[in-house]
Amino acid sequence: MQNFTFQIPTRLIFGKDEEKKIGAYLQQAVPGLKKILLHYGGGSIKRSGLYDEVVASLDAAGIEFAELGGVAPNPRVSLVYEGIDLCRREGVELVLAVGGGSAIDSAKAIALGVCCQGDVWRLFREKIPATEALPVATILTIPAAGSECSNVSVINNETEQLKIGYHAECLRPTVSIINPALFATLPKHQIANGVADIMSHIFERYFTHTAHTDVSDELCEGVLRAVMKNAPLVLADPNNYDAWCEIGFAGTLAHNDLLGRGRQECWGCHGLEHELSALYDVAHGAGLAVLTPFWMEYACHLNIPMFEQFARNVMGVTGGRDAQANIAEAIARLRLFFFRLGLPGTLTDLRIGPERLEEMAKKVTGAAFGKETGRGNFLKLKWQDALAIYRMAL
Repeated sequence: MQNFTFQIPTRLIFGKDEEKKIGAYLQQAVPGLKKILLHYGGGSIKRSGLYDEVVASLDAAGIEFAELGGVAPNPRVSLVYEGIDLCRREGVELVLAVGGGSAIDSAKAIALGVCCQGDVWRLFREKIPATEALPVATILTIPAAGSECSNVSVINNETEQLKIGYHAECLRPTVSIINPALFATLPKHQIANGVADIMSHIFERYFTHTAHTDVSDELCEGVLRAVMKNAPLVLADPNNYDAWCEIGFAGTLAHNDLLGRGRQECWGCHGLEHELSALYDVAHGAGLAVLTPFWMEYACHLNIPMFEQFARNVMGVTGGRDAQANIAEAIARLRLFFFRLGLPGTLTDLRIGPERLEEMAKKVTGAAFGKETGRGNFLKLKWQDALAIYRMAL
């Protein structure tokens, strides 16, 4: 096991009706808070009545707000720029995201941009360290990205056709509220995409060459099994609050850094998928559902015992077959699980052809920019590796 530091400053508040107290929670987090930015997506929070509940709570706490809606999946840097200008103009002291991972990631980028000198996108593109951002708070409406407790923001530059993640501890939210009852109105495709995203966040930590990681192995495997048990339940009955509690908590655990402590993480699959989102505006979870099994097929030979453990402890593969057969069966079962959720299985299903595969492979590995270093850690993907996986996925 590797040395590690683990600290999560986010106050996570979980349960029914907690979002109705957001004003009080914000005042506790930032005493004397006067004005915030209320940031959200396409307007579903207004149709559901959540917007009115949040506004009433802010009013009761004496908190003024500016607002900025319009966050799209694969959140755009153009809206981030708009939010930065609005916050500076209005004297905003905190950014409250009400929505899923896209709204939260956009809020983090705005909070970062308000406090940075120059172009915030340059921080993302050049990985320039930052230690200061406005406080961020969240009310989660879609369990998927885990951004409600993470130190990550992922933003899409539609002009450059690049989707890039940025890590900084100053981006970790101050307060996050999860009321699983809010998930009941989600469309089935968003549920499925969210489940794939949650599972991928765990896979990126689980598949490692670090030895003696029994505790975090068990944590990863247990959360994966819980997700796979409860995902069909919420698809069958979106009002199953108890099952939603499991999915909602799993989404946070998958990406708050706990499951990856003491082990080298990978993140190769996420890099591969970000190219799909950047060029084709693919839903992140759908892209991950396609690429993950193909990545597994391509990389599993590098650590057969790790993948045998996955086959046995997560996918329930037992029997007297050889290791390769058990691993192949586990990957097949994962594909079937995604299929039963209604997720795509190939790039063709996503309406992606072979035309730009090499371009994506060179961009994700840095070869397109003359600085190829390999993407991911379980397998250091060179551009030829990335291209092979993309071609397998067609």
